[in-house]
Amino acid sequence: MDSIVLYTEEIDDTREAVAELLVQTWEFPLKKHSLALIFAEEETDFPKLCSILAEHWDFPVVGCTAMGMLGQKGYYGIGIFILLMTADDCFFAADMAKELDQGNYKVKIAQTYNALAATLPSPPKLILSYGGMFPAEQRVSGDDVVDAISEASGKNIPIFGGLAADGFNFNGYRIFCNGETVQTGQLMILIAGAIEPKFVTINSVENRADFSYEVTKSSHNQVARLGNGTFLDALKHEDMAVDKTDVLGDYLLSPFVLTINRENGDSVEVARNLAVLDQETGAGTFLGAVPEGSIMGVGIISRTDVQKSVRQAFDVIFDEVAASKGKYTTMLCHSCCARFLALASDTREETDAYSGRLPDDMAFLGMYAYGEYCPVKGNKTGENYNLFHNFTFSIMVI
Repeated sequence: MDSIVLYTEEIDDTREAVAELLVQTWEFPLKKHSLALIFAEEETDFPKLCSILAEHWDFPVVGCTAMGMLGQKGYYGIGIFILLMTADDCFFAADMAKELDQGNYKVKIAQTYNALAATLPSPPKLILSYGGMFPAEQRVSGDDVVDAISEASGKNIPIFGGLAADGFNFNGYRIFCNGETVQTGQLMILIAGAIEPKFVTINSVENRADFSYEVTKSSHNQVARLGNGTFLDALKHEDMAVDKTDVLGDYLLSPFVLTINRENGDSVEVARNLAVLDQETGAGTFLGAVPEGSIMGVGIISRTDVQKSVRQAFDVIFDEVAASKGKYTTMLCHSCCARFLALASDTREETDAYSGRLPDDMAFLGMYAYGEYCPVKGNKTGENYNLFHNFTFSIMVI
């Protein structure tokens, strides 16, 4: 696979933006199969952008909004980025499951996946997926969506991607595919052929508060009880903020950390952002699933830990690439928007951690997401599990 990253800061004049993007491809030959993945700020006219690109490209153009983007030279708060992938020995298929709600998302995701897989000449080796946030009261977590994709694909195909983001207004995020733009939808990109993707995801939660409870009653992403009391009782006991219903902003920099035990004896650690408190029942609703029996703690975030985690992630992925006999040309990374807040908007703390380390022949593109999808290895078997994450820095190379 060959890849190139295109960028323009122009978003007001869409036709001029396309002209600036296309001129960067003049010395980049397209092969038999191609796909364009776009990350851009929420004010971009995506239908018009895709329509003009369709005048030049006859392959899928897909993507989502991002609070900010990460490129070779650092952080970009404005503009349009395109990762253009092309290959003779890889195959791409892309579409969206649309108008999703709590009752239909599993069926629609399965239908979309099966229709895409049927168009490929061989089984897919990778699923890239980007979605819109479901309203918290609908009780559909990021894990539920990842699980639905994993179930549809037979549980053995890695899933990488995340939630579309905006400027923390939580109503401007969108995903799009070939000119059609939605919010409550799920974009899926299936890639088959000559790829062997590698992944790493690392959180920034090294320091922990004196907070440790067993989740004794939960359903999906809603936690009713910690230990012998309600979730709200535990927060009150620890002198944490409990006087509002919508608390996502209050707890963005205090992610809850879960140790989740698997049936085969493995365990994995994930971070979870608290979104809603139910003042009547005492329950808490998270962006990700919180299984009963898991042990919940609270992380203490520092800028040093955020930067350190980026360095660690690149150390791991570069070691894996060096140990492989394959050729890797494309790198995608996703960072949680809460990490951006932890840096007090000084994203150099993250970008400095990879500056000068990226190979010249590797296309690199990243985005700040409201949640990340990335496989994570179990602590005993090393088996990869498709999971939804908060407060992580995740990398994929293909």
